[in-house]
Amino acid sequence: MIAADPFQGGASWAVLQYLLGFRELGHEIVFVEPIKESSLRPAGSSLECSQNAAYFRDTMREFGLLDQAVLLLAGTQQTVGLPYRELRERSSHADVLFNISGMLQDPALIESIPTRVYLDLDPAFIQLWQSVCKIDMHFSYHTHFVTVAQAIGSAECSVPLCDRDWLTTFQPVVLAQWPVAKSISYNALTTVGNWRGYGSIEHEGRFYGQKAHSLRNFFELPKLTTEKFVLALGIHPEEKRDVQALRDNNWELLDPIECAGSPHRYREFIQGSKAEFGIAKSGYVVSQCGWFSDRSGCYLASGRPVLAQESGFSRFLPTGEGLFAFSTIDQVLGAIDEMNRDYSFHRRAARALAEQYFDSRHVLRRLLEIIGAAS
Repeated sequence: MIAADPFQGGASWAVLQYLLGFRELGHEIVFVEPIKESSLRPAGSSLECSQNAAYFRDTMREFGLLDQAVLLLAGTQQTVGLPYRELRERSSHADVLFNISGMLQDPALIESIPTRVYLDLDPAFIQLWQSVCKIDMHFSYHTHFVTVAQAIGSAECSVPLCDRDWLTTFQPVVLAQWPVAKSISYNALTTVGNWRGYGSIEHEGRFYGQKAHSLRNFFELPKLTTEKFVLALGIHPEEKRDVQALRDNNWELLDPIECAGSPHRYREFIQGSKAEFGIAKSGYVVSQCGWFSDRSGCYLASGRPVLAQESGFSRFLPTGEGLFAFSTIDQVLGAIDEMNRDYSFHRRAARALAEQYFDSRHVLRRLLEIIGAAS
């Protein structure tokens, strides 16, 4: 989502990488984001006058997408951007639909598109909600199913397949938008994220939790090294015990809206960092699904080394040069020592990894190939 949950620069970039990446390849694109009335800010505002619409316009304008984007009030024909009639006309000529988490559900817009791809950017939770919680994740209407869980279907991965054949893809990064960064503003290991995103799930003796459940295992880390750790962390003030524990253990907490509340500020924060300390939702860790963050891809592209919590991704990406996988505090400390031994080398290696594995030109071409839409 971009506007339905505004002022989340990272979430906006997760979508923008696809829009800008396909445009860079020469494809005509139309972006449609459905938004529920309950998501409008301030509560009770109209779609047109909402903060959501203002953020949507600003973001689309910044990237030259205003005439190719629609914010659609779910269940209605009210739009910001292209009028609904024109949107319906354009969709009738579309070749491919990429539907993130199946959020677009208007039959009039999607039924005529021959290739309809369900794009899963939140693996394990999407499948568990469907199979265990019996929540309709809107798999119907789709012809192909694509996930960023590289290990899905393997013996090591506990994610249910929901009777679908899942194709896998890396998350794209538009390298032209993420050049190698120069100066460091935050001489620290940083990251951006939410302490909690939504409810956790228990299934077959496993607990699939949130980032909170992962980071608690590393509370003491900053006291064991001279490196600083800075978190642009969305955490509710009522999480008093955890907030105090983070501060007592020398974590520096920044306002995520201030640091990363727009695509521009998010990019500045990442590129101004020394490296990333990337914590994964515990659901990704427990499932060993092979998820790797699009945020980490942006750090790598910026020439910033990444220390990322192991989710099974190291079976698909090389580690030890520019990218380090960790499961324990000792592994983090060892990675910091190696990174500092030759920081310039690991900066170059980080960028090289981004160019080899996350370049949107390669990732999105391959994505079109595996769904049979390359032509």
